[in-house]
Amino acid sequence: MIDITHEISPQDVRAAGLALARSAQYLAAGVVLAVVDPGVGGNRRAVAVEVGGGSSVLVGPDNGLLAPAVAMVGGADRAVELTQAEYHLPAPGHTFAGRDVFAPVAAHLCLGVQLTQVGTPIDVASLTPAMMPVSRTEGNQIHAEVLWIDRYGNVQLNLDPTELQALGDIIAVTVADMSHNARRVDAYSQLQGQEIGLLVDSYGLVALSVNSGSAALALGCVEADAVVVEANAALGAGNTGGNTPVTTPVPTAGNTAVTKGVTTPVRVQPKRSEQTR
Repeated sequence: MIDITHEISPQDVRAAGLALARSAQYLAAGVVLAVVDPGVGGNRRAVAVEVGGGSSVLVGPDNGLLAPAVAMVGGADRAVELTQAEYHLPAPGHTFAGRDVFAPVAAHLCLGVQLTQVGTPIDVASLTPAMMPVSRTEGNQIHAEVLWIDRYGNVQLNLDPTELQALGDIIAVTVADMSHNARRVDAYSQLQGQEIGLLVDSYGLVALSVNSGSAALALGCVEADAVVVEANAALGAGNTGGNTPVTTPVPTAGNTAVTKGVTTPVRVQPKRSEQTR
C-alpha cells in the first residue's frame, strides 16, 4: 500500500487531479483510491475506471479527479458506476463515501472481485473531464497560470520550456500586478540571494524558484493565480542581462495581463482501438 498524499486542500479537485497525474507514471499496477469529493451525497457518480488493459483500476468520484491520471496512462478501457451496495459499508448517512463506498470497493477489487461485480458498466466517454488551464500568447506576452506550489514554495506554471526560448535569459514576470525580473537557470544553486529564477522542474514544466527560499512568498501568489511572462523590455528578447532582481508595480486599469488563463477539458478518453470502432 502506497500513500501518495493526504495534504490536498479541502475541496480542491484540481490540485488532487494534478497530484494523481504527476504520480501515475511511477505507480505499480493495482488499485488506486482517490477521494476529494465536495459533491458527496449529490448527483456526482461514484466510479471505478479500468486502465492499462486491466492492469489497474482507479476508484473515486466522477468529478474530474481521475481524468488527468487516466489520460496520462493512455485512456480508459472500461468504467462502472459503483451501484452494488453489497460491496459498500452500511452507512447512516450519505456524506462519507470515502469510508462507506470507495474504500470498501477498492478493498474488494484488491481481493480479486471483478470490475463488473462492483457496479454497472458506463460509457467511458461520459466520465467527467478535468478542466485544465492552458497558456495563451497575446502579442509579446504569454499568459499562464500557477498550477501548483510545492512545500518549498516553488511555483509551477502551465508552461512548456519551449515557450520561453525566444524571451532571453532575463524575463519579466507579472504576478498580482507586480512585475519581477526572473533569470533562466538550470539549478537552484545558480540563483543568488532572493533572486527569482525560471527553471524546468522535475515534471518538465516551467517553475519560478528562489534558492533556499520561497518563490510563492516572494511573489505573493497562490495556486490558480494569473502569471504573465514576456521579454524584459529594457533588455530586449535574446537578452543576457545581469542577475539583479527588480520588482515594479503594474497598473491594473484596463490591464488584461492579469486575467485568468483559458481552460481546456482533459477527458477520460477510450483506448485508441475503441475510438476507431
